[in-house]
Amino acid sequence: MKLLKTLMAGAALVVGLGGMAHAQDKTKVGFVYVGPVGDFGWSYEHDQGRKAVEEAFGDKVETTFVESVPEGADSERVMTQMALSGAKLIFTTSFGYMDPTINVAKKFPDVKFEHATGYKQADNVSTYSARFYEGRSVIGHIAGHMTETDTIGYIASFPIPEVIRGINASYLAAKAVNPDVKMKIVWVYTWFDPGKEADAATALIEQGADIIMQHTDSPAAMTIAEEKGILAFGQASDMKQFGPNARLSSIIDNWAPYYIARTQAVMDGTWESGNTWDGIKEGMVEIGEFSDKIPADVQASATALKDGIVAGTTHSFTGPINKQDGTPWLAEGETADDGTLATMNFYVEGIEGEIPQ
Repeated sequence: MKLLKTLMAGAALVVGLGGMAHAQDKTKVGFVYVGPVGDFGWSYEHDQGRKAVEEAFGDKVETTFVESVPEGADSERVMTQMALSGAKLIFTTSFGYMDPTINVAKKFPDVKFEHATGYKQADNVSTYSARFYEGRSVIGHIAGHMTETDTIGYIASFPIPEVIRGINASYLAAKAVNPDVKMKIVWVYTWFDPGKEADAATALIEQGADIIMQHTDSPAAMTIAEEKGILAFGQASDMKQFGPNARLSSIIDNWAPYYIARTQAVMDGTWESGNTWDGIKEGMVEIGEFSDKIPADVQASATALKDGIVAGTTHSFTGPINKQDGTPWLAEGETADDGTLATMNFYVEGIEGEIPQ
């Protein structure tokens, strides 16, 4: 009898320990980055969001990340390994991860996937992005006022709607305050390549640009602007440390609230597939501190523009606007709908050059 009681007590202890282990199971969350976390731009800010998840949930979560993952088959292998390693939620943070995300999600229906900047969804795949174009309207407004050569340079990554939308929004805002403004565009066909980005900035300066914008991920262009004595804007993160004299302001991506909310949803069992497209109002897009180089009246008008976007009284794409070939797009007072913006594949009137195919 004593032996039986001992065995039963031991069994109870094992069950108890098993229950404790189960209670202490962590929610594993994975992040896939297209660039290095030290790019001080796009991937850096996504990683700040990952760190915010750790801070918010402590030992209830375990996060992992893989950086500098090429878009394509390599990303599919990384996502698969994350799922096999027990990740319950995986954030895939670049447009080119769209099809790989869908492919891997089919193999792991119990894993939740969040794809940034894409448009394909599934029962276990959500999409999310930020209305970067709103921020580009604000910095375009500043650039239009500040350029002395009437020439703004723009470093573009890939000819996808997100990038084209940003070019158009920047140009329209600059044109609204400076009818003589021109925009020079260099396509670099990469998200992160400091050498190519630096070369593009140099080429734009040689074409007369005295202000540089970018839709790429490194601070290389800011560094060149600092060296050449011209002006620039931070992209994805503040970048002030790379151009303390050059930087006028910045567009800052703030992913932390979204990442925390979606992780909480997985932990609560309330996660559902959907599409999120937030902007300045929701705090996913932030405008960096204004440089003292920006005159007080321009700071005030840029702030008013931002406030109008937040209030919903101002839209980055408000007619009359024609397409590049002169055909009407938006009538007087008409604003672009999200469907058109999400698939934008044309320049607006006044922008020179062609969109690469």
